[in-house]
Amino acid sequence: MSRSSVYPAELRQRAVRMVAEVRPNYDSDYAAITAVAQKLGIGTAETLRKWVRQAQVDTGARPGVTSEESAEIKRLRREVAELRRANEILKAASVFFAAELTDIGPDLAAHREVPAGCDWARRPGAASRR
Repeated sequence: MSRSSVYPAELRQRAVRMVAEVRPNYDSDYAAITAVAQKLGIGTAETLRKWVRQAQVDTGARPGVTSEESAEIKRLRREVAELRRANEILKAASVFFAAELTDIGPDLAAHREVPAGCDWARRPGAASRR
């Protein structure tokens, strides 16, 4: 669940372009960033500085993780977490059904290892139901 930005994407792009255009008129990057931030009403110069740095990474002018790569990493991490949850559920289900298929009494089935968070597989008598 990503939060929406306070600043529209168009404003971000315009601000980054403006910093690049006015940079020769200032002694430092930060002076140019501060001036543009004030002109456009951006909360702090630090906000605009981060946008400028990310734009430099995205264009290849600065080393780092691009916005596209960052979004892909985030998507893959979510997918891995979902697959791990599904794997834990499948492990618990296999333990549950293995106890159902064997002649193990409910006392022994209750002592089998079950992944954390799978309390339904440890119900008394779960292995003896048929």
